[in-house]
Amino acid sequence: MKSDKFQLFVTVWLLFFSSSAVRAQVIDPKKAYAETLIKLADVLLDHQLKDKGQENFGALRCDYDEVLHTRASEAVYPFAVAHEITGQQKYLLAAIRTGNWLIRQQEKNGSWKETPEEWTGTTTDQVLMMMLSYEYLSVKLNAAEKNSWKLAIHKAVDYLYQVMTPEFASINYVATTCSALAKAGHFFKEERYLKKAAELAHRTVSKMDEDGFLNGEGGRTHANKLGVDLGYSMEMSLWGLGYYAKLTGDTLVNEAVKHALKSHLYFIYPDGSLDNSWGIRSNKWTTYGGATSDGCQVLFSLYADEDPRYASAALKNLEYLQKNILSNGLIAYGPQHEEVMQHAPCIYPTFTKAKNLAMAYELETKQSRITAKLPTEATGWFKQFKTVNVTQVRTANFMATITAYGYKDYKAAAKSKYMYRPAGGAISSLWVKDHGYLTASSVTAYSRPEPMSFPEAPGIKSLTPRIEFTDSLGYFTNLFEFDSRIEAGQVGKNKFEVSVAGELKDKNWLAAGVGYGLKYLFSDSALLKTISLVYHDAWPVIRIIEPMINYKGTVFTKIDAHTVLIDAGVKQFRFKLLSGNAVIHLGRDAEHYWAPYPALKAFPLELEVKPVAGSFKQEIRYEILVVK
Repeated sequence: MKSDKFQLFVTVWLLFFSSSAVRAQVIDPKKAYAETLIKLADVLLDHQLKDKGQENFGALRCDYDEVLHTRASEAVYPFAVAHEITGQQKYLLAAIRTGNWLIRQQEKNGSWKETPEEWTGTTTDQVLMMMLSYEYLSVKLNAAEKNSWKLAIHKAVDYLYQVMTPEFASINYVATTCSALAKAGHFFKEERYLKKAAELAHRTVSKMDEDGFLNGEGGRTHANKLGVDLGYSMEMSLWGLGYYAKLTGDTLVNEAVKHALKSHLYFIYPDGSLDNSWGIRSNKWTTYGGATSDGCQVLFSLYADEDPRYASAALKNLEYLQKNILSNGLIAYGPQHEEVMQHAPCIYPTFTKAKNLAMAYELETKQSRITAKLPTEATGWFKQFKTVNVTQVRTANFMATITAYGYKDYKAAAKSKYMYRPAGGAISSLWVKDHGYLTASSVTAYSRPEPMSFPEAPGIKSLTPRIEFTDSLGYFTNLFEFDSRIEAGQVGKNKFEVSVAGELKDKNWLAAGVGYGLKYLFSDSALLKTISLVYHDAWPVIRIIEPMINYKGTVFTKIDAHTVLIDAGVKQFRFKLLSGNAVIHLGRDAEHYWAPYPALKAFPLELEVKPVAGSFKQEIRYEILVVK
């Protein structure tokens, strides 16, 4: 009897194992990183000034603004690793030219300015790449070059040693400096650098909340900064801390990063896109990551041995990134860059992602790994990140992020670039299986806080779904509500409800007299939205805007007064007003519904809601149904 039970157990186990083995795939992350790295190195090489007679021999020229960005010289490391992979002399020469040019741009105090701006915090990124590159290139440098490289590196590290703190810079620079100083401690055998690295690393992880989100990317309160940006954390800060921990053996910092990574993994969507729709620096969100941050592959490579899902996440995101590489080899600002932009992108996304892939290649320890399903690939769940008031929902067709993140830049207020991110219970990203983003988000009001990074885009409108009105007092919307209340729960089999309440407010966070409630009911095939309006001090005409991402070939057809059919080829959707005093308008100001970040365009569906005499409440219900 016992033998029979044991045989049954073995049979079931073998069947399970064999079926799992069929589902699992063997992947080669190093090969994948190398292939994309070489492609990016080639396009960076195409942008290098290679004539020895040129004044800026060795610099990389940007197609967008023709600036010779000093940060672009971080390409020294991708070039060095490309030479290691291929043995080709062109990459070796490119790396040496790049490093020599960067040295000539160094300020007397050891810093590098982030040309064309005055900011010097990026010195940490540049010097780390120089140190990593020197290990490969030193045998190829002549005596004078060796001396100039080591002198420049020492001066830059000393500058960081003197100035870098969370009071001086946003937290991602502090985290990267932990790595730079730790590397310098070994590079120069100077204990003071290691001691300073540990001090900064511990201060940095002290700013993590219970969910592992890192504060310190926003505006100043007194001298310090708060505010979470998931994108900069995944693509800069966490790898900076993790690499520091690897260099020093600091278990406290290592454990903090491992804890944070478990939460951050949920923001790699099923198609590999990286959801930074809600972070305070989401004004640079591209859907694959950030335009000026490095990338997530280096972080996942550092911890790939901890969890098989990390290598899968890295490669899924890499596959998605590859879809955003333009025909000229540069990385775009998003999936529809060539449809919405009239010029080539800045070189920033290309060299930052190349740098990230070079580090990922070097840090990956195995030639093969087994794939594992990401959390977002599983269906039938919701998750609340209560420290930031962000909720995710996943059903058979839908993946959504709903944000009520309440960070406020109190000092700068409406002048702050961090206060135009979506909030107030907006769905900041809505993804559909076999389709992609059905709705996405962009800044509530576009501006150019960093002219280098933000192209001109006059008159564009936000891509974020929203409630809004305009009257004599100004523009009011739920997107400016940073004190909304959010709750979520499961209400049936594969059905999840998220409820939000707040006031429609202006950019100064002042209410004008209309309260709102948002209730989202997600099922496998439909999203039901119920919007409650309470007129307590104002009675304006309200607009409910649903900007649907307008991929090439998508057709929007108004079937009747209540129904719009959206034919996107593989997928069809039905937008239907189920109840309420509203009129549907299609395509108002459609030409203005596009964004540089993420580079997407949308077609607006607008519900116009007029106040009803004698009533101070209204309720509008509509449904977005996946037809096929």
